[in-house]
Amino acid sequence: MLQITVWDVQHGSASHIRTPNNRHMAVDLGDDGDNFSPLRHLHASGVGYLDTVVITHPHRDHMDDIANFHLLSPHTLWTPRHLLEADIRKGNRTADSGVVDQYLAVRQGYTSSVPATHDITAPANFGGVNFSVFVPSQCDVANLNNHSLVVVASYAGLKIVIPGDNEAPSWKELLKNPAFVAAIRDTDVLLAPHHGREAGYCSELLDEMVKLRLVIISDGRFGDTSATGRYGYRASGWEVYDSTGYKEKRYCVTTRCDGTITVKFGWQNPANINEGSYLNVTTSKENPAKWASVLKSLGGY
Repeated sequence: MLQITVWDVQHGSASHIRTPNNRHMAVDLGDDGDNFSPLRHLHASGVGYLDTVVITHPHRDHMDDIANFHLLSPHTLWTPRHLLEADIRKGNRTADSGVVDQYLAVRQGYTSSVPATHDITAPANFGGVNFSVFVPSQCDVANLNNHSLVVVASYAGLKIVIPGDNEAPSWKELLKNPAFVAAIRDTDVLLAPHHGREAGYCSELLDEMVKLRLVIISDGRFGDTSATGRYGYRASGWEVYDSTGYKEKRYCVTTRCDGTITVKFGWQNPANINEGSYLNVTTSKENPAKWASVLKSLGGY
């Protein structure tokens, strides 16, 4: 199966992708600012190295874990290469200069061409998973969010879109690209851009996602996730299992309330793909609405 884990890193973003042939990718390098580092966790869990790391854009909440980058010796690195060092430094707070320095040093170490065996756009390299990476580059560099890379991964007839902090201007730029529109058309799961904030919401983008089932929001306790309800309204819903095995149809899940979220795509019967695929979504916390739903089913209110 293809497994995507959206880590609970509070106000940040960090995802891990494990492909059917056991290759590993990270999309963004947030940590929770306290005790949890996704990269240290993967290393301790026996992941020896990462095939690919994607840092969607150089803001601290998407690269705080870069101090542990060396633990997993990534083979390839994707970043918005068109951004100059001056753009990156200007687009970050002075207080974050240490993390920016580490990012620039890591980026400088990945200047050679990608070996054919690690090209993520070749499905044969990653167990049949089709990856596409789209790069908006025409927006004003004063807002680095609008230069965030967008990762699209599809397998077993199912698809997830993992952006950075893209806001409406970058979405409108990408939507002029027919290849991007075709890639996102049949999205099943969306990781909401910019932590579910209103600034990242783009109705034209969601209009193109004609079969969207579920939206995941990576957010912290004190973050502005004002568009959560709007995302939930646009999704058709899917059964989500909480940490106790309780399942409920959900339209939107958040790391703030649901913890780490794991999405699995696979074939019902790998020997006969005509039997169709499955989409499984689980959370690491108990569904906060569980007992209200149980009471309602029992006639409690």
